[in-house]
Amino acid sequence: MTKKILLAFVLAALPAFAADSQWALQQATLTYHVSHPLHQSEGVSHAAKGKGVCHAGQCDFLIGVPVKSFDSGDSNRDLHMLQVTRGAEFPMVLVRTRLPESSSASATLNVDLEIQFAGQTAQYKQVPFKLETLAGETHITGTIPATLSDFKIDPPSLLTMPVKNDIPVRVEMTWRPQ
Repeated sequence: MTKKILLAFVLAALPAFAADSQWALQQATLTYHVSHPLHQSEGVSHAAKGKGVCHAGQCDFLIGVPVKSFDSGDSNRDLHMLQVTRGAEFPMVLVRTRLPESSSASATLNVDLEIQFAGQTAQYKQVPFKLETLAGETHITGTIPATLSDFKIDPPSLLTMPVKNDIPVRVEMTWRPQ
C-alpha cells in the first residue's frame, strides 16, 4: 500500500510535458498590433493549429496559422496586409520551438522561437510566456516582439506616412496532452 501511495505521489510530481507524450493545440488567439501616426489597428486570428511531441528530454512544438485568417475588421486593410506580406506566395506563418521537458514546472517560460513568415525566417531568443495549468489544460500567454524588418517587409504607408516597424504579436493558447 505504501508503495502505491509513493508511486502516485511521484507520478503526480512529474512535469506537464512528460516523456514520449504528444500535445495538441486546443484553441488560440493571435493578435498583431500595427501603429500608424494617425491610428492603431489589430488583426486577430483564431485559426492556429499546433502539435507538440516530447521525447528524450525535449519537447518540439510546431504552430501554423494561415496569413489570410487575420481579421482587422477592415477588409481593405486585410487585403493590403496580404499583399504586403506576400500572403498568396507564403500563405502560412509557422512557429517552431524546443523546450526541455522540465520547463512546465515554472510559471514563466523564456522561449526561443523560430518564425517563418513572408518568405523569411526570424529567430527570437528568450521570449517570456506565462504558463498556467488548470483541469489538464496548459494555458500560455505572452507577446512576440516581431518587427516588419525581421521579415524584410517594407512598412506600408498611409498618406505618405509609414506604419511603425514594431508589430508585436500577442499570443493566447490552450494546449492539452493527447
